[in-house]
Amino acid sequence: MSRPSSAAESLTDEIRIDHESAIHVAASAARRCAQRCGLPGAMPDQAAVLASELASNQVKHATDGTVYVQPALQGDGVEITAVDRGPGIRDLDRSMADGYTTTGSLGAGLGAVRRIATEFTIRTQPGSGTLVSARLSAPGGRPKARYGVGSVCLPAHGEKHCGDACTVADTGDALTGLVVDGLGHGAAAAEAARSALRAFRTAPDRPLAEILTSLHRSLRHTRGAATGVVRVHPDHAEYCGTGNIRATVLSNGEVAHRMAKPARHRGLERPHPPAAHRAPGAGSGGRPAQRRHRVPLVAQPAHLSAAASAAPAGGGPGPRAPARPRRRHRAHRPSGVEVP
Repeated sequence: MSRPSSAAESLTDEIRIDHESAIHVAASAARRCAQRCGLPGAMPDQAAVLASELASNQVKHATDGTVYVQPALQGDGVEITAVDRGPGIRDLDRSMADGYTTTGSLGAGLGAVRRIATEFTIRTQPGSGTLVSARLSAPGGRPKARYGVGSVCLPAHGEKHCGDACTVADTGDALTGLVVDGLGHGAAAAEAARSALRAFRTAPDRPLAEILTSLHRSLRHTRGAATGVVRVHPDHAEYCGTGNIRATVLSNGEVAHRMAKPARHRGLERPHPPAAHRAPGAGSGGRPAQRRHRVPLVAQPAHLSAAASAAPAGGGPGPRAPARPRRRHRAHRPSGVEVP
């Protein structure tokens, strides 16, 4: 089963590997994606080989396997990720060697993938499953990013468009990323998400509060969106957002701190400025980090008000929208936080 993406939106192709015929589907999706990304010469065929080998491994060894194909979030090229709930790989080093096989094949699968790919990552846990990521970039393309970034963006079943979107940008010594959730689904939600991406890319190095202001302005003539902006520095991270975007800090695979809890859009009132959160910092021995600063609210989802305006410089609540029938709900508080 395959869920193809729209080339214009650069979504993720999802191919369920539930039959041998899905191997060809995955290879074709990888070739098309590489061609859209402008990979030269025989590289689209190399992308097809990567997807074919990863899908073939899932047919032979795994259950509930899926291959995801998409343009690389950072740099130029294509990213192919294979995930399964199979038995895992008990001897990873041996499995990467050419000629090693447990099914009577040539044993060139993972070794060939590692040789062809520009970047190769594998994670496996015996008894749980395996994840393999292979990225293919053109020679002389952008240098390898300092931070590892991954994403999967899929439309709802039966939909051709997706209201979710994300992007990242190198901003000095930090990496700044945006996640957008356009309200509803379908073409209108996708247009709202694209509008937010365009606004972010104009100047991603601005303070996060200013980025949120520009997103708010760009979304005024759309159905609106929930947004979250994060900036990762070598020693700390900042987050500012509004709506049902969740941000979580992980350490060794465990949740270390929830920077923002999921919230719902709940009415027409303008929310108050959020207070800075306390978060455990690296090397703090579990002690709460020092309170940093308050990130003033400068934007709200455009759909909440027909005539929204920015908060005053002092960070206080701004004027409400023109009088209209009121819902009996109050707006959520968006999150603004810096994590040392």
